[in-house]
Amino acid sequence: MESGFLGYSEDLEKFRTENDLTGFEVGRVTQEHKERYVVRTDKNEYEAEITGNMRFSAESRSDFPAVGDWVALTVCDSDFAIIHKIFPRKSILERQAIAKFGESQIIATNIDFAFITVAVDRDFNINRIERYLTLCYSAKVEPIVLLSKTDLISEPELEKLLSETRNRLKDIKIVPLSSETKSGYENLESYLLKGKTYCFLGSSGVGKSTVINNLTGKEIMKTSNISTNTNKGRHTTSHRELVVLENGSILIDNPGMREIGIADTTDGLEITFDSIIKLSQDCKFTDCTHTVEKGCAVLEAVENNIIDKDTYKNYMKMEREKIHFQSSVYEKRKKDKQFGKMVNEVMKYKKQNKF
Repeated sequence: MESGFLGYSEDLEKFRTENDLTGFEVGRVTQEHKERYVVRTDKNEYEAEITGNMRFSAESRSDFPAVGDWVALTVCDSDFAIIHKIFPRKSILERQAIAKFGESQIIATNIDFAFITVAVDRDFNINRIERYLTLCYSAKVEPIVLLSKTDLISEPELEKLLSETRNRLKDIKIVPLSSETKSGYENLESYLLKGKTYCFLGSSGVGKSTVINNLTGKEIMKTSNISTNTNKGRHTTSHRELVVLENGSILIDNPGMREIGIADTTDGLEITFDSIIKLSQDCKFTDCTHTVEKGCAVLEAVENNIIDKDTYKNYMKMEREKIHFQSSVYEKRKKDKQFGKMVNEVMKYKKQNKF
């Protein structure tokens, strides 16, 4: 595999050599359809499945391939291959799995930058952007905020919105963008680097697929209009898909996400809300909850308008979600451990009694 192809690196080649995988083809997962995959190599593109052993030994959904993964595979014929192993992931964008106790759902892997795409004309919400920022920081992915559909509001409205956003999201790159007039595309393209992988995050109908189509100059992603009845986006992207631009940068589109559950067990929240974290060090009590305590530096900053009230409320809500997710993970692991112990005891009993 040639270094640089789809972002292939020397570290990946080193892993391939050290783990005796040189006899396999190497490719990158470009699409995922319910455990059926499309994998692209430097020679061809294949539909692929995982081995029975990978399926049997998987402990969670994260043990299955995801869009963005590098994999070792055996080519069976001109358009079909079997995936044997997933290479180490340098980054994993994930959220809390919907309605699944203590589990996370992978959005995409091996991402360098994430374009958080928000339409300015409808459900624009800075709280939601902060949620996406937390996902990015947890995965050590650099976020860039795209404010799409700027042609649908007036210049003064856009300036007001930009001011509010910059006031809340300090030091975050923000790109106002119109796919209709192409305003902002030159700025957007300046961030696209050869060999780097970019993921698009956002709700349905904010224009992610249209942006990709404009960047490629082709109708690669299906798009549709906003529903006139609900003013909400229709689900046009039904699966994750990887595309490559002429300059060698790699884009991953995602289905729109209505829910962005926090699956943060690292420091994503701490980076998103660093101003609150820094102030919390001045609280009177080391275990301060920042809710009712006297001597709480965070509450004092909110009262004095040093910390935005909405930022504070969003932080507290997401912190509660994080704690709940962490406790759910702990409970799930505890139950899995108890179940494993029970299975071992049953197997031991069967062996002793020759069942």
